[in-house]
Amino acid sequence: MRVSAKADYAVRACAELASRPGGESVPSDVLAAGQGIPTSFLERIMGDLRRGGVVTSVRGRSGGYLLARAADEITVADIIRAVDGPLVTVRDVRPPGLTYEGSATALLEVWVALRAAVRDVLDVVTLADVVQRELPESVHRLAAREDAWQNP
Repeated sequence: MRVSAKADYAVRACAELASRPGGESVPSDVLAAGQGIPTSFLERIMGDLRRGGVVTSVRGRSGGYLLARAADEITVADIIRAVDGPLVTVRDVRPPGLTYEGSATALLEVWVALRAAVRDVLDVVTLADVVQRELPESVHRLAAREDAWQNP
């Protein structure tokens, strides 16, 4: 799986929103500066997040963005889906929509298992987990594996 720059920036911007006390809206240039993200790119990302129901926007002089729900109700998967679509696709097709024949028949099960494994991480980690640095134990176990840090 490849995490796009867009998805990375989106998660970081949402973490920045989640870390702000008081529920005040945050302008995109402040979010961008807080995470070192190009402002023009972030503004497009925030539009995707708004359309995806992850953030809301506030217009006017004190305008900016707010999380649409509590940080403990928004998963990393929610954010990635809002900006990039489905978590796992093969040739832009979701695994259940694929068919293989002959010697590649079992490949479908590999893609479905990959999707399940990705969900097992991204659907359980919330923005609150990230901001509070309290990731689920299952994520700690995976990250603690020696092979997790090696590039084959």
